[in-house]
Amino acid sequence: MGSKTTMKIISIVLIVLGLGLAVWGDQLSGSVESEITQAITGADTDKVMTYYITGAVSFFVGIFLFSKN
Repeated sequence: MGSKTTMKIISIVLIVLGLGLAVWGDQLSGSVESEITQAITGADTDKVMTYYITGAVSFFVGIFLFSKN
């Protein structure tokens, strides 16, 4: 397996992982704990924001690596 093929596989995994984390964060934002926190503070919980940010970074790194090779 060549280096380019390996990088393509890694980039696709990062893209899928990023999308999965974003969806998971979206599902967590609808939880009772998150809704209470949003009602009190007006902001998402740190856990939800971590999933969103990690998902976005993973997705964009995957896109960059995919387009680079």
